[in-house]
Amino acid sequence: MKRSLTLITASLLAACSDAPVNNSLSPSEYSAHWISQDTLLVPSDQGENLTLVAQDQRIVFTRETDAIVDSNYPHLSAFSVYKANITDDAAKAALKTALVITNESQDYVSKVQKAGVIDLLYTAGENDANEYNQFGAMVKQDAVSFALWAPTAQSVKVKLYNKDKSLKHTQQLEEDAATGIWHLDTNQAVATDFYRYEVTTYHPQTHKVEVIDVTDPYSISLSTNSEFSQIVDLSSAQLKPEGWDNHVVPGINDPLDNIFYELHIRDFSASDKTQPAADQGKYAAFSNSETDGVKHITMLKEAGINTIHLLPAFDIGTVNEEPTQQFDQQSSISEICAIVPDFSLCDSDIDKQQSLQQVLVSAPSDTFAQDIVSQLRAHDKYNWGYDPFHYNVPEGSYAKDSDGYSRIIEFRQMVQTIHEMGMRVVMDVVYNHTHAAGLATNSVLDKVVPGYYHRLNPLTGAIEQSTCCDNTATEHAMMDKLMSDSLALWTEQYKIDGYRFDLMGHQPKAAMLAARDRVHAIDPDNYFYGEGWDFGEVAKDAIFEQASQSNLGGTDIGTFTDRLRDAVRGGAFNAQGEDIRKSQGIGSGLMHMENELIATDTRAKYDEYQDIIKLGLAANLKQFSFTSAQGNKVKGTDVPYGGTIAAYALKPADTINYVSKHDNQTLWDNNQYRLPYDTTTKQRVRIQAQNLSYPLLAQGIPFIHMGSELLRSKSFLRDSYDYSDWFNKVDFSYNTNNYNVGLPPAEKDEANWAIIRTLLEQNDGRDHVTKEDIVFSRDVFLDFVRVRMSSKLFRLNTAEQIVEKVDFIEGNNNVIAMRLSDSGEAQIDPTIDEIIVIFNPRTQPQRVSVEQAKAFELHPVQQAGSDDVVKQSKLLDAAIEVPALTTAVFVRKAS
Repeated sequence: MKRSLTLITASLLAACSDAPVNNSLSPSEYSAHWISQDTLLVPSDQGENLTLVAQDQRIVFTRETDAIVDSNYPHLSAFSVYKANITDDAAKAALKTALVITNESQDYVSKVQKAGVIDLLYTAGENDANEYNQFGAMVKQDAVSFALWAPTAQSVKVKLYNKDKSLKHTQQLEEDAATGIWHLDTNQAVATDFYRYEVTTYHPQTHKVEVIDVTDPYSISLSTNSEFSQIVDLSSAQLKPEGWDNHVVPGINDPLDNIFYELHIRDFSASDKTQPAADQGKYAAFSNSETDGVKHITMLKEAGINTIHLLPAFDIGTVNEEPTQQFDQQSSISEICAIVPDFSLCDSDIDKQQSLQQVLVSAPSDTFAQDIVSQLRAHDKYNWGYDPFHYNVPEGSYAKDSDGYSRIIEFRQMVQTIHEMGMRVVMDVVYNHTHAAGLATNSVLDKVVPGYYHRLNPLTGAIEQSTCCDNTATEHAMMDKLMSDSLALWTEQYKIDGYRFDLMGHQPKAAMLAARDRVHAIDPDNYFYGEGWDFGEVAKDAIFEQASQSNLGGTDIGTFTDRLRDAVRGGAFNAQGEDIRKSQGIGSGLMHMENELIATDTRAKYDEYQDIIKLGLAANLKQFSFTSAQGNKVKGTDVPYGGTIAAYALKPADTINYVSKHDNQTLWDNNQYRLPYDTTTKQRVRIQAQNLSYPLLAQGIPFIHMGSELLRSKSFLRDSYDYSDWFNKVDFSYNTNNYNVGLPPAEKDEANWAIIRTLLEQNDGRDHVTKEDIVFSRDVFLDFVRVRMSSKLFRLNTAEQIVEKVDFIEGNNNVIAMRLSDSGEAQIDPTIDEIIVIFNPRTQPQRVSVEQAKAFELHPVQQAGSDDVVKQSKLLDAAIEVPALTTAVFVRKAS
């Protein structure tokens, strides 16, 4: 039977103090912070002395009324400081036990947060834990070396297993007291053996010493469902596809030359019927060159898209990899019922030999599909992958064989294939949280060093969850190191060319810069970018200087700009119901195609959004100057956005421009929410193409969501992370865009059902597209890509070049007319003197005054392109006229 924390506290106090103990005493706090050997912080004044009670120690800390809290702990600046004399050895011994702080009156009793003192004891010096670079299982010539950092553990053993997972034997590791690293060199283990650690440690979840079986946080290979780590040598030829070592990785001259194309590995091929069935949704699908999806990727590459961005492909904890427990849309209902017996259709009269897809296609109501998908989503093969389990191993559900090192070979083959197509590979990484913590089945880090790797609430000790899940603490040295080591491994061993960081603002700027330096030592043109959103417990630099939009200007670490996104497609990304429809952007009808819910004058909002778009076209630079829609000369720092300043970049590589990505509704669905009912199908398609032209022709780096060029829909689903192939389908045969395949799942969008039903009815089919529409959208998109890649003027390297060469033509506030001037001595493109790009979102042709307009010509790509409407642009004596809903590019060649 587990003893309560009350009894533990009482017994510890009784053992270590002559003072009387109140046996009803219970720690109601987890607010004491042991930040260094001699320093304790607690909220408010708790009396003259505090006693730290450990298993066989009692350490008295005395209040220092004039002491200032260490600047490394700004979120604890109001706490009181207590000091004690304690040796390193005594502190290390205490850390291996239950710790309780109490004051003399015992009206303050708290458990202890101890990450700070752990860092100082084990990582603050030279050649200690965070300088060690051989964690995990390392294959040597005659032995295998194991190393695990577990400074609070009382014992660590390694359990070795055969291929069939039968126990081979168990061996004890020895601790290096200076570093907290447990070591073992053994000749009783060999490559391909499986293993787990047995860690004996006090765990705050149960308030007792636990003997915990756990996989290796530095695993580099795993069994099916990640139940066992595997010993492998990543340099072994056995783990490499043919040609791996010498294959050519496409280079890039400058980060601004990137165009990122974001895709989910399963989405790419799960619905592609030209793929072999065994390869659908797998790494292997990229190697099948004659399939629809690969042909589409090849087409993108030929136009100029050069980088594939993969949603998370490291080991995740939310997809069952056991083949006998897997199903997809081609599975029969009877097969699904064998796996999910409580599925509602199992007890129905339905023909259970039908496939799941057949059942969904014949849905009897608009709520049927979402109900079926919601019932099965915890059991199917689908998840975006933002559920980190092991950071350094490819995900097994995308491999044909998830048990052991096959997944390594298959992942490498995918990367090699993409490289051989001439494209680079970026991987989405998620170091800001883990899938689980505590003693949960899928917890790893919190079993090895409990309470260290995660960010705890400063008062309650609960793991913060502002990211979605159990937030990690990359401000702690060894979590920072784990991130850095992981990035180095993916770069060196898997030839990954860049990284997109999920919720990067939850990580310290210093950690990001140091990690990039380390990666650049391996791959100098590797590029970092991510989500620089500022929210949660770390907001406004509360704990450390964040890797946020406002802090990363000038670093060449890119952040997604919500400014351009909102101005084009409409803001209010978390709105519901009619509030979505009311939030039109310039690219979804604001002022010129207002829907029935717009009851106010929108000129002011239109002007505001025009200024934000102009700034976005100039890479969102703080120092960029232009004439506002109100006729005033302004800088980026003068342009407002949602209660803050729109501009935050200092260099163009700081800015990632997009109008759609995996989060939130697709661009097509966003537009259908907002456009007037009578908008024609052709207009809707042109609007989509024009919306994509903004990021593609802007300074900075464009980011494209897979399928947005194909009018991709998720049937209005706001967050499709776990909602199956049904809602996430991409059709590379171009026959469908997956629109209106049922109302989106109730958990995410029930509040939007009424307005979706209304607009589907009122649109009267004008929101449904044909293959001809999809192919047209694709081709216009490819033309914009070709235009961007035709001249370096669209990809200026420095802020100085943008300030010098980019401006906007005044005179017609209904459109945006961007000018790229390249005359003079410091030419960027010797073939061109000037480019004018006119974005006309209006439903009527618009004219822009241009001196000597007839010296220009429509861009050669558009002259030869697929859009006959843009070819109707007119070059007049002193003006250029552009057709409705058209982005047109004009060139004046060098004289």
